[in-house]
Amino acid sequence: MKRKSDVAVMWKEAGILFAITLIAGILLGFVYELTKEPIRIQQEKAVQEACAAVFPGEQNLEFREIELAVGNGTAGLESLELPQGVEIGSVYEAVNQSGQFLGYVVESTSTQGYGGNIVLYVGVTADGTVGGVSILDISETAGLGMEAPKVLAPQFAGKRVEQFSYTKTGSRADSEVDAISAATVTTKAVVNAVNGALRTAQILLQGGGAHE
Repeated sequence: MKRKSDVAVMWKEAGILFAITLIAGILLGFVYELTKEPIRIQQEKAVQEACAAVFPGEQNLEFREIELAVGNGTAGLESLELPQGVEIGSVYEAVNQSGQFLGYVVESTSTQGYGGNIVLYVGVTADGTVGGVSILDISETAGLGMEAPKVLAPQFAGKRVEQFSYTKTGSRADSEVDAISAATVTTKAVVNAVNGALRTAQILLQGGGAHE
């Protein structure tokens, strides 16, 4: 009798656990569906704000996402070489209210930040000048790498160079960025991400891009 009782208790407990798991799964699915659209809207808003931030002073901008057909000869992107740990995401054409092409906004991610991925947007004008850099996601050390949006990002704006490098001894050229003290890993990750985005925009501009 004792064995039968133990088996009955085991099945009862298993049934309770299954019911709890089932209900939890249903509730999680409901919450996901409920929050999916607001989260998407917030993400789109963040992207739009980031894109606008890299073209300061321009009003009523429109950003049109384009497809990077890498490998089939489109705009020469089959020759695109990125810095180590850099991945290119969405790319947008920036146009004004008259439909005039202003440049590109390129999403670039460095997977080699000190605290994880660093995601940023780089605006490159039609003449190849970096309009600005907006850091969208960063999780670096507080007080050090987290200074990147305030200390690093402004240093790229208005520069027309082939690529950037960082220095610990004070920048002497437009292509040099002053590193954050004691945050070399973060500095290198940001500079590499910007260079990846800049190179992508340069190739698009050289090849005519999708705006023609």
